[in-house]
Amino acid sequence: MPHQVVVAGALISGAMLLVAQRQRPPELAGLWELPGGKVAPGETDADALVRELREELGVDVVVGDRLGVDVPIGGSLILRAYLVTHTDGELHPHDHRALRWVNSDDLDSLDWVPADRAWLPELSKRLGRGHRRPT
Repeated sequence: MPHQVVVAGALISGAMLLVAQRQRPPELAGLWELPGGKVAPGETDADALVRELREELGVDVVVGDRLGVDVPIGGSLILRAYLVTHTDGELHPHDHRALRWVNSDDLDSLDWVPADRAWLPELSKRLGRGHRRPT
């Protein structure tokens, strides 16, 4: 059986990462994630991510490098993350409870969707390259 690919976008600005709080399904509501969605038949990962972030956040992005590894979910889904750059539009949580900018110090304290935790070490490294808040 072919896997359904779900793409997620890591929108990084300086040393800050955009995270989105899930509204549904009930078992994931309130948890934080990298925004994104399912790749439709005939769509590339990049095309799907551009479409999903336009629908979910109201912004246009350019898709860059892969982030971390593929994360299998429940046997039939593969979660895949990419770095994205915001090019146009105002961020708005069309499909989420809330949006929040976080830095590398905030990553461990967020209540993440379990699958997205696989990318935290890579995200932390990338955010650590920017300016850090004094401790």
